[in-house]
Amino acid sequence: MKSAKIASPGCTRTAVYNVDNAELRESAARLFPGGVNSPVRSFRSVGGAPVPIVRGEAAYLYDADGSRYIDYIGAFGPLILGHANPRVVAAIQRAAREGTAFGALTPGEVELGQEIVRATGLERIRFVNSGTEATMTAIRLARAATGRDIVVKFDGCYHGHSDGLLVKAGSGVATLGLSDSAGVPEGIASLTAVLPYNDPAALEGWFARRGSETAAVIVESIAANMGLVPPSPDFLAALQSVPRAHGALLIADEVITGFRLRYGLCGTLPEADLVCLGKIIGGGLPVGAFGGRASLMELIAPQGPVYQAGTLSGNPLVMAAGIAMLGALSDGSAYKRAEDLAVHLENGLAAAIRRANASASVIRCGSMLTLFFRPTPPADYAQARESDTAAFGRFHRAMIERRVMLPPSQFETWFVSAAHTEPDVDRTVRAAHEALALAVQA
Repeated sequence: MKSAKIASPGCTRTAVYNVDNAELRESAARLFPGGVNSPVRSFRSVGGAPVPIVRGEAAYLYDADGSRYIDYIGAFGPLILGHANPRVVAAIQRAAREGTAFGALTPGEVELGQEIVRATGLERIRFVNSGTEATMTAIRLARAATGRDIVVKFDGCYHGHSDGLLVKAGSGVATLGLSDSAGVPEGIASLTAVLPYNDPAALEGWFARRGSETAAVIVESIAANMGLVPPSPDFLAALQSVPRAHGALLIADEVITGFRLRYGLCGTLPEADLVCLGKIIGGGLPVGAFGGRASLMELIAPQGPVYQAGTLSGNPLVMAAGIAMLGALSDGSAYKRAEDLAVHLENGLAAAIRRANASASVIRCGSMLTLFFRPTPPADYAQARESDTAAFGRFHRAMIERRVMLPPSQFETWFVSAAHTEPDVDRTVRAAHEALALAVQA
């Protein structure tokens, strides 16, 4: 048993834990493969020991030893209002008092669905439990609608861990240095074509050869799983014209970007046939959704022949959290606050890079950014892979020592929240200056 004083804005309280960081790691190692329940949490790509977290508040995380960190993981995207936002927490508490699951239609599903449709322009949506479920089912729907089998994705874009998409995927798979996954049959993998990101000529060439066999193209609206890499205007134009010219569908993966950069869709792919959502629309609870025009969505069971089901889809706690989250975001002030802070961080990191004479660069889109250990920002995954991952590992460990929590991979995006403060960013920049010096000296 150990006690730790935890400082919160306006108060100090004592938290009592039954275990410390080391004990939690040891117990987890005996229970879970690699000691974690999602690979990137293992810290294997950055070195050092993973940090067990017991609590989050606003822009901060607290570990079992009582240390506080400024957090830029943000649960990998959904927490634009910060941890344990009072409005969201209160909504979850109210919903829990009424029951945690019913296996029936609920008012919350209707309310959140109506708001998402209003904000995005999607005609119909279906709630699921994760981004993986959303992309997996959108692809099934596209195959049914077109009568074709092949799906095109782009190297470095990550769309969840369904078998057909674990082909040279980014994010966690890239972190482990793998190009695909064991256990995925060759026959399934062969139905996914992988093209270079930001290369319109490659897309045009593929459709010239195999367009009549291709059901859909799936792409992140802004790539955020090879680090943050924005799409070029020429690439966006090709995505919205080439598949359609050959009778294929375009699936926009906005699991990360939907409601993250602005209220609604991020806007890079307005001609997408299907859109996948997640993260923010669940207020930090497990969620996914996909949607599109009514004529396509009517193919989903029970109205149509494309089967999809989920015991906990539209869960009342998740719907309540999503309603509260979107209600807090609807006036736009949180987006401006988070982006202003992200600009401040971007400028500070750029100055720290110059002072340390580091071979590094920064890309930012709204409240999302990545510091790449390469001299110029990458335009695709091949360039992102040229980053000095060993230097990033040294940088990450030095930032942890200075109580700044970054995503534990060069290939993950940092998330700034509206709950961060200017002093948080200033402290982060000072820590980065010191950490960069250590990273480049080794």
